[in-house]
Amino acid sequence: MTRAPSSRVGLRTVFAQPGYRRLWSARTVSQAGDVFATVALTLLVFDLTGSALGVSAVVFAEIVPVLALAPFAGTLVDRLPRVAVMVAADLWRAVLAASLLLVGDNVIAVYAIAFGLSTGAVLFNPAANSALPTLVKDEELVAANSGIWTAAVLSQIALAPLAGILYVALGAAPAFGINAASFALSALLLVGLRLPAAPAPTQRHGFFTDAAAGVRLLLADRLLRALGAGQLLAALSAGATSALLVVLARDHLALAPSGYGLLLGAIGVGAVLGPFLLTRLVRDPRRPVFVFGPYVLRGVVDLVLATFTALPLALISLALYGMGTSSGAVTFNSLLQTHTPADARGRIFASFDVFWQLGRLISLLVGGLLAAAIGIQAVYYLGGALLLLAAAIGWHGARAAGVTSNEVKDPCSG
Repeated sequence: MTRAPSSRVGLRTVFAQPGYRRLWSARTVSQAGDVFATVALTLLVFDLTGSALGVSAVVFAEIVPVLALAPFAGTLVDRLPRVAVMVAADLWRAVLAASLLLVGDNVIAVYAIAFGLSTGAVLFNPAANSALPTLVKDEELVAANSGIWTAAVLSQIALAPLAGILYVALGAAPAFGINAASFALSALLLVGLRLPAAPAPTQRHGFFTDAAAGVRLLLADRLLRALGAGQLLAALSAGATSALLVVLARDHLALAPSGYGLLLGAIGVGAVLGPFLLTRLVRDPRRPVFVFGPYVLRGVVDLVLATFTALPLALISLALYGMGTSSGAVTFNSLLQTHTPADARGRIFASFDVFWQLGRLISLLVGGLLAAAIGIQAVYYLGGALLLLAAAIGWHGARAAGVTSNEVKDPCSG
């Protein structure tokens, strides 16, 4: 079910639907709580360990569950009621976040809880991404994803500074309490969510057989392969360039710490504008140019940042980078949701989480070594090249799969 290319679907259309409003509210509440917890957790671990390595260990504890559990979590999402999976994941995370109030002074316990919170997200995120296409029409997915993405970005911009102030004034406990309450409220909202269309039942021959079937689908489908390659290459680029932006600001752009804040602000402004402009100005936003074009934009920005040192140019470039990141995430997610069979979405989205986190982990490790050995500019030159390669592979795969508009081919035909 697709809309004529000349018509546009805005946020007002999707927010008029009660099911979408409920899912959006649940995700926005929990994402806001996550901002407080992420800032507090980072500052707390740094205070407890006194080292950047200790803080990096938190990132590692969050990535490992995705790599180890995502394939099995995606299979569970496809076999169980998705609302029940989301509610259970939220309640699990609420209990863990609350437990930080009791054991927050023990760094080993903090790492274990970070691992557990990520395990909940491994279940929640594929379930939420799989549920969304059942709440709105195909042509409304871009607007629906834009609403969720924009709320997350605005929460980050507005609440991260407040979370830092709260930590300095009162310590980590209030932030962890807010996070626990946000998960509990999200679960309460989701209990009342009714999905209007359940996915077709999977032909089950056993849990591991179903998991293997998801892998076969991903490998056999041209467009999914192209999207997966793009996801991995983008993560290999963005993991290092995002984490090392502070190094670029200091060593290449010669900025004071306040200048680094300006760079982050420019990315935030662009990230908010991206989905807004996408839904207002662009017809047929799931065409390959709007899915893979943002990789080109971001790749060029990385090359510009590595080459030039003028602050105004860096701010404009990073605003464009934020715009490309947000609009690209929305169109990418929407195309993936429409192209993937309903009964396999959990496994496919879980697989894409693996691509992202694996690429991010490799990028963080290699990027730090490369910056120390050659310099920060080399990291950004390589990051730009990886993004341009992601665009080329994605575009070729989409064309080979026959995707030329928001009408996608049958997923089994690739």
